[in-house]
Amino acid sequence: MRRVDVCGLDEIAPGTMRMAWVDGTEPVLVANVDGDIRAVSGVCTHEYFELDTGFLQGRNVTCSLHLSRFDLLTGKALEPPATDPLEVYPVSIEGGRVVIEFPG
Repeated sequence: MRRVDVCGLDEIAPGTMRMAWVDGTEPVLVANVDGDIRAVSGVCTHEYFELDTGFLQGRNVTCSLHLSRFDLLTGKALEPPATDPLEVYPVSIEGGRVVIEFPG
């Protein structure tokens, strides 16, 4: 695992999400769930579609393509057609920056 700075904490207001790109190629969805910053793989596991275009409701994100829904705390797929979970990345806040632990 390696530590990757993905964005500033001030860039993610409560109830919002944004896409960060690790190494310019790996999408990571960063969301502020009532002050709790979460980071998950940024594409739907059903079909490649970026989740930042979806809908954030509480601790869940819904893909805007086929309406698969995922739990941002566990990565679990909650609504079909997706059945595979999202990868969840550990998050820490350091000096006002969001840092994740990313494979590789």
